[in-house]
Amino acid sequence: MNSTYDVIVVGLGAMGSATAYHLAARGAKVLGIDQYEPPHTFGSSHGESRIIRQLYYEHPLYVPLVQRSFELWRKLEQDANAPGLLQMTGGLMVGPESGELITGVRRSSATHGLPLIDLDERALRAKFPNFPLPKGLSAVLDPEAGFLVPEACIAAHLALAVKHGATLQTGERVLDWTPSAGGIEVRTSRSTYSAGQIVVTAGAWISELLGDRGPRVTVERQTLLWFEPPGDAAAWSPKRFPVYMCEFDDGQMVYGFPLLKRGFKAAVHYQGEEVTDVREMRREISTADVARVQGAVARLFPWVKDAKVLDSGCCPYTDTADLQFTIDWLPGERRVLVSSPCSGHGFKFATAIGELQAQLLLDGKSDFDVTPFRIDR
Repeated sequence: MNSTYDVIVVGLGAMGSATAYHLAARGAKVLGIDQYEPPHTFGSSHGESRIIRQLYYEHPLYVPLVQRSFELWRKLEQDANAPGLLQMTGGLMVGPESGELITGVRRSSATHGLPLIDLDERALRAKFPNFPLPKGLSAVLDPEAGFLVPEACIAAHLALAVKHGATLQTGERVLDWTPSAGGIEVRTSRSTYSAGQIVVTAGAWISELLGDRGPRVTVERQTLLWFEPPGDAAAWSPKRFPVYMCEFDDGQMVYGFPLLKRGFKAAVHYQGEEVTDVREMRREISTADVARVQGAVARLFPWVKDAKVLDSGCCPYTDTADLQFTIDWLPGERRVLVSSPCSGHGFKFATAIGELQAQLLLDGKSDFDVTPFRIDR
């Protein structure tokens, strides 16, 4: 069978589901393909929660994009009749005053004239009694921060994409793609499809589909743990406890969330085990995995050292050398848009990236300048 579309979206995780939705909402004939059944646990878009924060320490250029994301996540909640996709808790950033995290947060605040709240130990205890302040570290609160529910966000984007006429093929693996007279031909494990353009939002599988022409990436395996916190569970709830990131003096960074259904989730940011082939990535959680994450998080919360582990999981981070996004046309092929990788800090932007990628594909330009995300930067 050979079917023709305006755009084929390869990969329906965070970025792919959002892009399929925004394309279809604008009237494009869209085919979305995923080798699994999204939302699923094989990529980087699962695990109950994802942080969203406005005072972006990585670089001030992300701030307008995350502000647009806040607007679009709230719109998605309304359009999909799915309240609770975005939950605001405030975001506590803890680290050395001269470290990457605190310096970056202050830079984004100053660049965009956005509020931040400095908290000394007394003020921190008053606002978040269960949050300690390690000696020598500063604490800054981002008032516009919280978390997203990734599986529900992806499901909402996909449901609306279908509502607007998109065709979704799941459990179907893309084998290869080739330029054709009319655009791009995509061959899968089931069929062959044609489109004027394709967008590759394949996360950890991007090199498999693009080879040396795509961005240079590495994949690292991240372990996620859910702990049972001590004392009154309500004190750890989203109403009384923030999302957080904490950088230590040696540069190690941990992050986590309030207590949700699976427990008190925490992990180490980057520093994961390198993966040569994502299809062979180790999925079981070993005692060494638990000890590594538990030991790191216990540097901030000493009780974690002896806490019961309620749940665990893993996911791949797909990293560029500078840990920034790639959103660019494939060199030498203007009909192939590359949208990846974004692991480690991408999910919060998904709906805004979906919008701007629909603009690039349908209009040839976008409201947001993606020049910093070129493949050849």
